[in-house]
Amino acid sequence: MTVDTVVIGAGPAGLATSRELKRRDVPHVVLERGDRIGHTWAHLYDSLVLHTGKHLSALPGLRFPESTPLFPTRLDFLTYLHRYAATFQLPVQTRVTVTRVEREGDWWDVSTAEGEAVRARAVVVATGTVSNPTVPPTPDRNVFAGRVRHSVEYKNAAGLTGRRVLVVGAGNSAGEIAAELSRSGADVAIAIRSGATAVPRQVLGIPIQYLTIPLGYLPRGLQRGLATLVGRAAAVARGRSVLPPPRTGSCARAPLIGFHLVDEIRRGAVQVKGAVACFLPGGVRFADGTSQPFDEVILATGYRAAVGMFNGAVRVDVCGFAQRRNRVASADLPNLYFVGHNPDVRGGLYTIGHDARLAATLIRSRPS
Repeated sequence: MTVDTVVIGAGPAGLATSRELKRRDVPHVVLERGDRIGHTWAHLYDSLVLHTGKHLSALPGLRFPESTPLFPTRLDFLTYLHRYAATFQLPVQTRVTVTRVEREGDWWDVSTAEGEAVRARAVVVATGTVSNPTVPPTPDRNVFAGRVRHSVEYKNAAGLTGRRVLVVGAGNSAGEIAAELSRSGADVAIAIRSGATAVPRQVLGIPIQYLTIPLGYLPRGLQRGLATLVGRAAAVARGRSVLPPPRTGSCARAPLIGFHLVDEIRRGAVQVKGAVACFLPGGVRFADGTSQPFDEVILATGYRAAVGMFNGAVRVDVCGFAQRRNRVASADLPNLYFVGHNPDVRGGLYTIGHDARLAATLIRSRPS
C-alpha cells in the first residue's frame, strides 16, 4: 500500500491527528495494533477517571456529550473515542502492529507483524506512552515468591483483600491503585523513591487544570516549581504533609491530583516507604536497610515513548521522548512527526489537540 501519510496508533493522539489530516485533504491511514480504537484505554484499570475536565479533554471538533460527568470515567472516554472516529469517518485499520519504520530515499517504509508493508511520504507516531511500560531493573527479582506486575496489567482489587501489596511509584496511577487497594481491605505500602506532591483536583468547584492553562506557556522547570508550591499550600491547608518532598528532576512530573492517597496514608491504611533496594524470597528490602514481607508488588513505574520501531535512528532526550523541533517534527529525520509527546501541567489531552493541528499543518504545507 502507498499513501501520503501513515499515523501509528488509534488512541486520542492518532484520532486527533487523523481528523486534522482529513480536514486538510491529506490522504492517510491510521494503523492500530489492537483489535479496537482506543485499545490501550480499553485495558487500563477499571476505576480510572480523568484528572482533567471534559471541556479541556475533548479532541478537536467534537465535545463530550452534556450528560458526561465533569471528570469522565475510562468508559466515558473510550465511548467518546469510538464516537469521534465514527463522526469523522476516520481511516483506521485495527490489528496491524508496526514493527519497523525505515527511511528509503524520499519515502518511509513501514513494516508490520502481519506482513503488510506500507510506503508513505510522512509518518506520525501517535502511540502515546502507555503502550510502552517501564520496568526498572531491581536486584533479585527472580527470587521473589510472590507476583510482580506492572500497573498496566492491574484491573481492579478483586482477589487482593487481606493480601500484602507493595505499590512502587509516585504518579497518579500509583496513588489511585494504592488507595483503591487500601479501601478494598488489602494491606498496602507504597514505595516512593523521589518524593511526590499532591494538589487538589478542584478549587472552589473548578478543575485545577482550568486554572493552570496559563502555566503551560512557562518553562517546564517553572511549571514544576509552581505545582510544588500549590501542593505545599494544599498540604498546609489539610494539616501536615504525609508525602516525602519531591526531588528536583529534569523531566516533567505530574503531581498527584486529588487526595485519595493522602487520606489513606493519614488514616494509617497505607504505609509510605522509600526506594526498593532488592527483592527477597518473601518480600523486599528497602534502601534504608529495612525489609518487609509482601505477597504482591505492583510496579506503577511509568512509561516511555515507543520509538523502538526506528532501530536507533531517532535520538531521545533524557526523559525518553524523541528529540524534536517545533514541538512535533523529528530533529533527526524528515517528514517524521510525534503527537502526544509534550506533557505539561495543562494535561496531555489538551496538548494533543494543539500538536495534532500543528503536525497536520506541517504535513500539508511541506513541498510535494
